[in-house]
Amino acid sequence: MIGIHQFGACLPTFGNCADRYCLGGYGGGGTTMEEMLDLALQVEGLDGLELVGNWHVNNENIRSVAGMFRDRGLKIPMLVPDLWTQAKWGKGSLAAPDAGTRRAAVAEVQKVMDWAAELECPCVDVWPGQDGFDYCFQADYIESWKWLREGLAQCAKHNGAVKVLVEYKPREPRTHCFVDHVGTVLFLLKDLEDVGVLLDVGHAMQGAENVACAAALLAQHGKLNYLHLNDNHGDWDEDLMVGSVHLVALLELVYWLKRVDYKGWLTLDIFPYREDGVKAARECKAWTESLFAAVERIGMDRIGAVIAGADACEASALVRSALAGAGG
Repeated sequence: MIGIHQFGACLPTFGNCADRYCLGGYGGGGTTMEEMLDLALQVEGLDGLELVGNWHVNNENIRSVAGMFRDRGLKIPMLVPDLWTQAKWGKGSLAAPDAGTRRAAVAEVQKVMDWAAELECPCVDVWPGQDGFDYCFQADYIESWKWLREGLAQCAKHNGAVKVLVEYKPREPRTHCFVDHVGTVLFLLKDLEDVGVLLDVGHAMQGAENVACAAALLAQHGKLNYLHLNDNHGDWDEDLMVGSVHLVALLELVYWLKRVDYKGWLTLDIFPYREDGVKAARECKAWTESLFAAVERIGMDRIGAVIAGADACEASALVRSALAGAGG
């Protein structure tokens, strides 16, 4: 078992995942929330599910959603305001050039914060995916940065029971997202002490970051608040199963999570388009636990000594030793 960490998944893991080529989805998964929750219960040790505001919860169904989770013994660790799927966000949300749109984005986040408080959910994830640009001369970089900071500050003060986190990503849906890398998000949140960071492993990899380095930097500044686990091939946010590509990088991430004493949620953000969602989640959980077990088996002191020596050959031997039997 993973132990001190709580393990979760985004609800669409157990739905009928669609892409832009097959809009109806590839079959399998649940079509109602009850069906998806019951599928999630088939993953032993899964503690909770992350929801998106307006997709999964709204003013009309919030009490029934709370009951569905309570009846199944599941938590809601995160609510995500939808700031990306509606046309009104097409030119931005918190950093939109139109002041009315910016006000609407702040109101959307605050509304979801209130839902989160009612559901005893501790965090909301602000992913400003539409805040960016596609062409040169399309954005006022200085004003956009100011608007982002002002909007986040307003949201952070809205409901003391709920913490606002920011999720960064290099690109998509915009060709350039304003909040694109770990250094950018740390600079954005400078002096915004009440706002934290959601580190999406795949987003870091998409941006050519070393995800362990990103986690260490965020932790050093007290901003490593929540993790999305997934994988990709480095050039796109494919939301593949954990360990399917970057096994060594994920092993290093686990070491650093232990070294910085991270005790937050480990939540799957995968899209098993053609796979069985339950099986995919089980595999992700099994690999995550195997990586934690590998670090325990080798030992923090030995890994630390290898890092201190900065010898690539010793590091290679360490990885080989750690991974022996890690997938058992």
